[in-house]
Amino acid sequence: MGLSSLDITVFVVYVISLIAIASWVSREKAGHEKNANDYFLAGNSLPWWAIGASLIAANISAEQIIGMSGSGYKVGLAIASYEWMAAITLMIVGKYCLPILLEKKIYTMPQFLEQRFDHRVRTVMAIFWLGVYVFVNLTAVLWLGALAINTITGVDITYGMIFLGLFALAYSLYGGLKAVALTDIIQVVLLIMGGLFLSYMALDLIGEGKGIVHGFATLTDQAPEKFDMILDTDNPYYMDLPGLSVLIGGMWIMNLSYWGFNQYIIQRTLAAKDLREGQKGIAFAAFLKLLMPIIVVLPGIAVYMIDPNLEKADQAYPTLMNMMPSGLKGLIFAALVAAIVSSLASMANSVSTIFTMDLYRNEKNPKSEEHYVKVGRIVSLTALVIAMVVAEPLLGQFDQAFQYIQEFTGFFTPGIVVLFFTGMFWKRTTANAGLAAALGSAIFSYGLKVFWPELPFMDRVGLVFLLCLGLAIVISLLEKKGEHENAVDLQGIDFTTDRSFNISTLAVTLILIALYYAWW
Repeated sequence: MGLSSLDITVFVVYVISLIAIASWVSREKAGHEKNANDYFLAGNSLPWWAIGASLIAANISAEQIIGMSGSGYKVGLAIASYEWMAAITLMIVGKYCLPILLEKKIYTMPQFLEQRFDHRVRTVMAIFWLGVYVFVNLTAVLWLGALAINTITGVDITYGMIFLGLFALAYSLYGGLKAVALTDIIQVVLLIMGGLFLSYMALDLIGEGKGIVHGFATLTDQAPEKFDMILDTDNPYYMDLPGLSVLIGGMWIMNLSYWGFNQYIIQRTLAAKDLREGQKGIAFAAFLKLLMPIIVVLPGIAVYMIDPNLEKADQAYPTLMNMMPSGLKGLIFAALVAAIVSSLASMANSVSTIFTMDLYRNEKNPKSEEHYVKVGRIVSLTALVIAMVVAEPLLGQFDQAFQYIQEFTGFFTPGIVVLFFTGMFWKRTTANAGLAAALGSAIFSYGLKVFWPELPFMDRVGLVFLLCLGLAIVISLLEKKGEHENAVDLQGIDFTTDRSFNISTLAVTLILIALYYAWW
């Protein structure tokens, strides 16, 4: 356990380089002060490669690398459905949701809700998202990241969280989204290279030096139960991934909510130069998602073969890292930290965007642009400090933190999807109906969890979605208001996509069919 001098040198070079690059890309022309658009939306200047890389960097963090590796250790390849199904979800978002959001020229998702419904909906959802980002997302990334640092280096978890928070602030606090997004390409390259090498070393170790093909064959031969993509009802983890529901049920709702209406994810596409650039970035991210299980799930399955008696499943990835040779271990450690701090910076920036633009900013009493940027920086710092304080009490007792996060967010995602989908595509949806669907999601979910505990949570998500959709439709019809005055004019939205996006969609679909056919 621990890092050698060479490992530490590699890691320190990475930290210093990233901060320096972030400072360089964040610089402004002489005489120009950052305004709100610069800080929160990178001045709407992001190219496709930055958008795609930043989407993945924001998504792949400790909860994926550590958490999904832990679930791979326990459950197997079936957990990869979260990654593979996300690829096709991204293409749907790029085709149908992004054109609407960019046409509205918004900073935040709550801002869209006010444009479509009213101020009540905006305020309620802004407060909700702030709570989730601070007390679920930020805490999870900090806790799992610090746990990994503790396992690899022996550094106390508290100090690990402080380091991660300070590092994220050091390279993102001044530059905002632009600093985060333009450095994310470095983070993603490092993450992919480090992750692929770790998987290579693990398979070679299992294959006893005979190569990765032999290692993978050995793994599938000796642990075939870890390669079932669709779990049977007698599988001990069926409640987490209930068979065909993964393909036709609640996972669609989870993914649509996350990739389509999640501020710290969609904020990158809102900062695109234009719609076509945003769609290219989404397609790039979709292909990267297809690759992710090799990086975040396969290592966990490999560790199951190497050490099947770990105290906690979430120790799988750090355990494998500790087997790496000096120097390479430092590089992989840097890749892991890269993923963690990128997500932290993204989440903190989105918290500051929602608070500043949705709750603090008052059109009747406007402040200077520089004032809003200052408030955003203060909120980013405050959010990280709060998350550090509450991380251990909230997450310290969980064996598989990734599954905890999915189930918790599953209480709310059905209502969120109904709120946005009906708001975008059904002109008669009223503000009361949308609000009832969003709030009813938690009530329905809790009721089903208490009175129907044997129902898998993913099936519960699908059922609650249908209940919330029915609720929204009934209330809208009962109010008899006809088409809402702020309804989205779909005829004025350009839903056409270019040839490259269409080819990418076909390719992603065919790859997914092949993967599920191979590992059914």
